[in-house]
Amino acid sequence: MSEQALVIGLGNPGPGYAGNRHNAGFMVAEILAARGGARFGSHKAGADVATTRVGDTRVTIAKPRSYMNLSGGATAGLVRFFKFDVSDVIVVHDELDLNFGVIRLKAGGGEGGHNGLKSISSSLGSKDYARVRFGVGRPPGRQDPADFVLKDFSSLERKELPLELERAADAVEDLIRLGLVDAQNRWH
Repeated sequence: MSEQALVIGLGNPGPGYAGNRHNAGFMVAEILAARGGARFGSHKAGADVATTRVGDTRVTIAKPRSYMNLSGGATAGLVRFFKFDVSDVIVVHDELDLNFGVIRLKAGGGEGGHNGLKSISSSLGSKDYARVRFGVGRPPGRQDPADFVLKDFSSLERKELPLELERAADAVEDLIRLGLVDAQNRWH
């Protein structure tokens, strides 16, 4: 990575969504900020923003204040304001195609039906940003995936969630420190 990075934690604003699977990105962003002793403040781009360091890299951590499906506006606004390259952007998000707690890193590629990623790709005009994918698993039976991600983690998952979120924050830091290929080698 370069001397700066923008970490976008995806989620939905408001206390009613706080424990939802869809808010895994917000949860990881909060851990990263806490680790750096940073506090979130409101930014005119439509996101809550905290700034810290990971090694020699200045890291801006953001939680868009819009709903997940509209996250691209705030992301693009922050990229313009802070003069980030698309390659400086890391998006942390929930992933249905991975079992609970599985973490995978990638850059570019498709959005896998994730509307938050679609919004970001559209607003940035590129899919060439890094992603930290946090597995939330598939919905049981015939439950609609959109309903599943808007439900809180199960009681069993909540017991393991703090550790798994810390691991996801570790993966973000490795991505920043080591770059994509070396971080993937460590996490995959």
